[in-house]
Amino acid sequence: MGRPSDARERILSAGTALLGRGAYSSISVADICTAAGVPKGSFYYFFESKQAFALAVIARHWVTQKAQWAAALGGEGTPLERLHRLFDETTETQRVAQRDLGAVTGCLFGNLALELSAHDPVIKVELQRVFDEQATMVESVVQESIDADESAPQSAAGAARAIIAQLEGTVLFAKLLDDPEQVNRLWPNALLLLSAHVPATIA
Repeated sequence: MGRPSDARERILSAGTALLGRGAYSSISVADICTAAGVPKGSFYYFFESKQAFALAVIARHWVTQKAQWAAALGGEGTPLERLHRLFDETTETQRVAQRDLGAVTGCLFGNLALELSAHDPVIKVELQRVFDEQATMVESVVQESIDADESAPQSAAGAARAIIAQLEGTVLFAKLLDDPEQVNRLWPNALLLLSAHVPATIA
């Protein structure tokens, strides 16, 4: 068993990797502990249930993804260039999964939402919180694009949620087709959602 200080992180890391390859319902606590190299008692020392573990995985994954999104949506470039960077980063995430795991794994949040939102209201609420935060991050950049006269959607908030929905949908297609390039191919459609004022060469 690892030191108590690192056992929790090992469990979360192993569990996240397992969730990338299989359904939540098909993964047992024993599977998680075996992958983490810890005894079963260690799991219940840190997590009172599999649901509590899933909530911790979601929170941990969002901390990492939120930092990646902030880096993509921040920094240099016009608002639309930064939104495009988010599509690029999402494509690259799926490329890495395909390279390292042998297949496109999709979005952890989207996968859990599809499997559990109708059955586990606690996890459903936590996933809603994550998607709301994602939409808020994108909305801020969409509003910048409106202010810069780059785009003219009817609503920055509505456009942001449409972009999140598009990302989730294209990541699902990328997983289904095992093709990470599906994500970035639909960037022109995001420009249509935004009623973007950009030349076709930039799109």
